[in-house]
Amino acid sequence: MGIFTEALIAGEEIKEYIPQREPIIMVDAFYGIEDKKSFSGLTIKEDNILVENGLLSEAGIVEHIAQSCALRVGYYFRRHQLPVPIGYIGAIKNMKILHLPHAGQRLFTTITVLQEVFDITLVSVEVEANRNLVTKGEMKIFLDKQS
Repeated sequence: MGIFTEALIAGEEIKEYIPQREPIIMVDAFYGIEDKKSFSGLTIKEDNILVENGLLSEAGIVEHIAQSCALRVGYYFRRHQLPVPIGYIGAIKNMKILHLPHAGQRLFTTITVLQEVFDITLVSVEVEANRNLVTKGEMKIFLDKQS
């Protein structure tokens, strides 16, 4: 797993980098950035609002991906002493959910920036649990830096 060994940001500190609050926080670790890639994670809890019948729902996976993107942006802006902007999902493309992960499993997510134009970022994403691919696809994020 390499990059996923030690979190740079975890626990309550995550809230300083993302706009979401309980009960919808869907990331609990940030492992850093290498080149155009960032790495985040989530331990799926049984009482998570987006867990249904012991499985993280499709909506939960998509929200985890969106918050992984938000965490990447928040980390970058905080390091440059800038206010953290709010982001919005602009589009989801070629998203394949191969299986729903179980409560108790840990998600490891890699976000790769494919293109940045003004306030729009296109990323590819891979989410794994137990070294098995859960989801892959692309997401377009729009940043509202005026908020």
